[in-house]
Amino acid sequence: MQLSNLESVPGHHIIKQLDVVYGSTVRSKHVGRDLMASLKNIVGGELTGYTELLEESRQEAMDRMIVKARSLGANAIVGIRFSTSNIAQGASELFVYGTAVVIETNTPKLADPFTAHV
Repeated sequence: MQLSNLESVPGHHIIKQLDVVYGSTVRSKHVGRDLMASLKNIVGGELTGYTELLEESRQEAMDRMIVKARSLGANAIVGIRFSTSNIAQGASELFVYGTAVVIETNTPKLADPFTAHV
């Protein structure tokens, strides 16, 4: 599956536009991560527990979107965008969406040098 945040995939052209596809996940904070984040706020620095949680959420949402695109027969998703929102105290949704398409290589096929030309 080719993925692009552009409206196309470089080196390819879209031969069929299928539908908008999306994936989402809702995650809540973890008590252990909150404790470590509170301690980190005192001394400063990256909140690695939250960074890991966000990365896991992104990957899960992307995987769900890809499954939907494959079920439509797509081999690419273009125009990919991410969005987040608060659902409840301590819980957030990560949402990803794009357009499922069928693409083919835009590169012209070169002549076979081993074919005899008469």
